[in-house]
Amino acid sequence: MAQPKSNEIVVIGAGIIGVTAALALQAEGLTVRIVDREGVAAETSFGNAGAFAFPEIEPLATPGIMRKAPKWLLDPLGPLSIPPAYALRIAPWMLRFWRASRKDRYVAAVQAQSDLMRLSQAALERLIARVDGEPFMRREGQLQLYEGEASFKASLPSWEERRRHGIAFDLLDSRDAIADIQPGLDCRFTHAGFTPGWINTVDPARWTDHLAGRFTAAGGAIETMDVRALRPVEGGVEVETGRGVLHAGQVVVAAGAWSHRLAATLGERIPLETERGYNTTFPQAGFDLRTHLTFSDHGFVVTRIGEGLRVGGAVELGGLSLPPNYRRADVLVRKAARFLNGFEPTSGTRWMGFRPSLPDSLPVIGRSSAADRVIYAFGHGHLGLTQSAGTAELVAALAAGRPPAVTVTAFDPGRF
Repeated sequence: MAQPKSNEIVVIGAGIIGVTAALALQAEGLTVRIVDREGVAAETSFGNAGAFAFPEIEPLATPGIMRKAPKWLLDPLGPLSIPPAYALRIAPWMLRFWRASRKDRYVAAVQAQSDLMRLSQAALERLIARVDGEPFMRREGQLQLYEGEASFKASLPSWEERRRHGIAFDLLDSRDAIADIQPGLDCRFTHAGFTPGWINTVDPARWTDHLAGRFTAAGGAIETMDVRALRPVEGGVEVETGRGVLHAGQVVVAAGAWSHRLAATLGERIPLETERGYNTTFPQAGFDLRTHLTFSDHGFVVTRIGEGLRVGGAVELGGLSLPPNYRRADVLVRKAARFLNGFEPTSGTRWMGFRPSLPDSLPVIGRSSAADRVIYAFGHGHLGLTQSAGTAELVAALAAGRPPAVTVTAFDPGRF
């Protein structure tokens, strides 16, 4: 195995964050190598909902959310749950989550998320132009649906928050107005919010593969190997893998839900947890889906993937080791069959992905305090695809020694 030169940058992770960061680093004129234990888009970037959800600026840790915690334990199939077998282990993370839901921290998190979203939206357009990516995009907006006036009114503070941060949307209060955008919905959905700036990719795995192809065509290398530890050395970093030691000038850790394990080899404890998300993909749509649908009261979405449909969502805070509970995916499909008139789900493929999540719903983007030649880029929760291009530009600026386009203090790895 050829050894990277000491001035090379090794990016650990070939998901959407790692691949997009590698492309941005390459655009800086740097020599870059990606390593991943499975390969390009083999983990969470393979099967997510495919949404660039730029209007989603609210963190999961909202004021008052901890009052709902007991119900999470009692409903294993609800929109947000904690398996009882994992409850004790996640208790320290939940304490930090509660602290992050305080009003002052919530306001700061919304501002930081909004800044990163604006950068990511502009960065995505730059990336699309650079890699001829328009054929991989769907610009059809998103319809967020509510059952009844009470549910809709409860959502209005969130919409007002979006308005304050310059996000365009239309609020709809009639079934006819909803049907003009998406016909065929069950009559229970009486109100909605439509965000026209929402973008989807035709397939998140295909988009990541396309970017990886551009990276290798420009001279970048992608290798499959398991990274076990990082060690700072004079002038660089040693990367211990199952196939030997790599020597890099700098390292970018973008290994998703496994990233904290690498940080731990440097002596850093970063409270990364896993939002386990479930979905089912149907190869043929069977329903004329015209926009990304978000069923707000039920915690799931329906989106087009290729020529088919993907039904998925919900959050299960269950770590990396527990076996999947595919009943969660089945519950969502049964609901989708009730909500979409004429949709008959057959021949679906179930899937579970690990979303890397930090207590304040903000990613870690910045240099390790234990090794200044290691840059972290992980913890985006369910917004990894959405924030990939913006994160990549921030990583490239840090690696090149330039000031980043937005302040990264809120994303600092040492904030915990």
